[in-house]
Amino acid sequence: MDHNRMPPTVLRSLCCGAATCVLLLVPLGVQAEELPAGLSGDWSLKLDSGLPAWMRVAESDGNPQVHMRLYIGPAGPYVAKLVKGRLNFEIKKKNRKKNLAQASVTRVDVGIEDGKLEGVLEKKSADGSVQRDTFTGTKVPPMPASAPDLSKVRFGHPISLFNGKDMSGWRTYESDKQNGWSVIDGLLVNTTTKTDFSPTGAYANLRTQDEFEDFWLHIEFLVEENRNSGVYLRGMYEAQVVDRDSRMQGIQGVGAIFGAIAPSRNAGNAGGQWQTYDLTLVDRHVTVVLNGVKVIDNQPIDKPTPGAIYTNAAAPGPIYLQGDHTKVSYRDIYLAPVLED
Repeated sequence: MDHNRMPPTVLRSLCCGAATCVLLLVPLGVQAEELPAGLSGDWSLKLDSGLPAWMRVAESDGNPQVHMRLYIGPAGPYVAKLVKGRLNFEIKKKNRKKNLAQASVTRVDVGIEDGKLEGVLEKKSADGSVQRDTFTGTKVPPMPASAPDLSKVRFGHPISLFNGKDMSGWRTYESDKQNGWSVIDGLLVNTTTKTDFSPTGAYANLRTQDEFEDFWLHIEFLVEENRNSGVYLRGMYEAQVVDRDSRMQGIQGVGAIFGAIAPSRNAGNAGGQWQTYDLTLVDRHVTVVLNGVKVIDNQPIDKPTPGAIYTNAAAPGPIYLQGDHTKVSYRDIYLAPVLED
């Protein structure tokens, strides 16, 4: 028998005594499905619930792999199964408290139907209740092949986003939360009772009415010791707002694009002192100047950071300030848009 022409099997010997051996042909299994070409890539998701979400579909070692972020949640990766052209995987959320049962499991089913992405999330909580959320998706273009040459980028005249008198040009993002934002002595102030670093709270976040494409943004902030907030570029990429000595350091510290790009050094000021951000976003590359020190230099940012409310990198978005964290003050907010050639 020509074993080189046999189907994919494993040839094993089973010895049944000193003189008897039997050859067994053990199938290796059915060949795995190929990932549909239209499913690969990055997706900005639109959930029926309104929850911001993003997904990336790729292959790793011949197996489908998915990154998915549901608002403030982790992005994975998740190992998925491909069944009849559709991806299936689970997002497991653990309870923050030790020795307690798993909080929830979200089962995800997603595929391409009639050329459009569609899927469903089924979240089963620890109490047995199930929430169902359907979604569609918009394909996000691939990252630019190289960083932009900022020396050739032209910026328009800076416009003031905060007039120091009232909340003109701003609105709260959540209609069902307390509004802690007001103008006090020419400052944009968020006043809350929250002091911990938990990711959400009872108070509302704030966003500009207008939306922007690429730009340079100047903004000054003041946080007390062990307090935090964040400035989101296009509602998508968070520049971290904490004090120099915060327990959040490095990729989660002041000067960082939160969870994505660490600053080259801690150039922050102590709690209770004003700090200055100059933030440039061009072609999905970000430059961060903190208190006059360049700590991130034209680095790529390839996905929304936790807490993003916009997830399509090809679309404009607002300047978005975290207010569901702790007390914070902002002032001197200016934006200069990139001018098209």
